[in-house]
Amino acid sequence: MTNLEQLIVTLSTLLAQFGLNLLAAIAIFFIGCWAAKLVQRFFKTLMVRQGIDQTLVSFTSTVLYYGILAFVAIAALNRLGVQTASFIAVVGAAGLAVGLALQGSLENFAAGVIMLIFRPFRVGDYIEGGGTEGTVESINLFTTHLVTLDNRAVVVPNGKINSDNIINFSAKDYRRVDVVVGVSYSDDLDKARRVILDELAQDRRILADPPPKVVVLELADSSVNLGVRPWVHPAQYWDVYFDTSERVKKRLDAEGITIPFPQRDVHFFPQN
Repeated sequence: MTNLEQLIVTLSTLLAQFGLNLLAAIAIFFIGCWAAKLVQRFFKTLMVRQGIDQTLVSFTSTVLYYGILAFVAIAALNRLGVQTASFIAVVGAAGLAVGLALQGSLENFAAGVIMLIFRPFRVGDYIEGGGTEGTVESINLFTTHLVTLDNRAVVVPNGKINSDNIINFSAKDYRRVDVVVGVSYSDDLDKARRVILDELAQDRRILADPPPKVVVLELADSSVNLGVRPWVHPAQYWDVYFDTSERVKKRLDAEGITIPFPQRDVHFFPQN
């Protein structure tokens, strides 16, 4: 066999081998894409059945899909004889650099995932967290949007909320309203208590169970301070809070019970 014939045989063998590897790489890629979509659909259905937030479902399923595609692409390139070890090292180094550059954003993202999974609050709840309070308008992967009582929009990073105490005022079925009313030392405390409780009973927004209470909080300098404590549904808290202060004031005035203002007795001792 001549040198030319040997070269042709060698080239034919290499081409046949490369063709087989190319077909195998194509098969790996397309089967991998099909498997990635299948896994994505399975996990998306599973998370929806578990009641996980739709934002987290979409993000997690997308990350899972492209993560599988990355492994499939590496496997296909490896089948073609491409050395993927250096490629993986470069991708890892780039990922580390991006992670360091986006450290704060990744912290907010992790906090957002935790909040979407464990649900310390939901959209529509009135909360205090991250140094502010308001009604939750939306929960995103990086930030939470609140609306304050005076209708200001506040965007709070999830990492700040998750690293602090979270007070959810809407988590329970009812909430206590605390109003302080001062009466004169010369007035009848039992009568004042009866009058206030009677006034509270006329407000249908105030719950009968738990029953409202009127307690003595403090024997202050100028008044006996009574704690007026009705229970309401969270959505009616502020309306009842403001209305109770006004209604109790008017009722006590009508009953002749004094709400004193701060005063001080001054005694003069003349000297010869």
